[in-house]
Amino acid sequence: MKRIAVFCGSSNGASPAYKEEAVRLGKELAKRGITLVYGGASVGIMGTVADAVLEEGGQVIGVIPKMLEDREISHRGLSELIIVDSMHERKTKNVRSG
Repeated sequence: MKRIAVFCGSSNGASPAYKEEAVRLGKELAKRGITLVYGGASVGIMGTVADAVLEEGGQVIGVIPKMLEDREISHRGLSELIIVDSMHERKTKNVRSG
């Protein structure tokens, strides 16, 4: 299985172009059968790219720290959600999974 880790923000950024490109990336990943591994949030550019992959029938693995999952910002529609103890563990898991 092909996977790619994508690191992006939990905000939408200053320009609408960021969101547009996140959608384009997500669609392309799904089209090519590449699983997205990312930060696991439902918000910002992170959530946008995940939604685009899922909308195109692709697979998405989210990795989120427990402290953020508890705040209910985790994406509830993912193929898989991995809950970790810290931001450091999140980054490590993303790199190793991607």
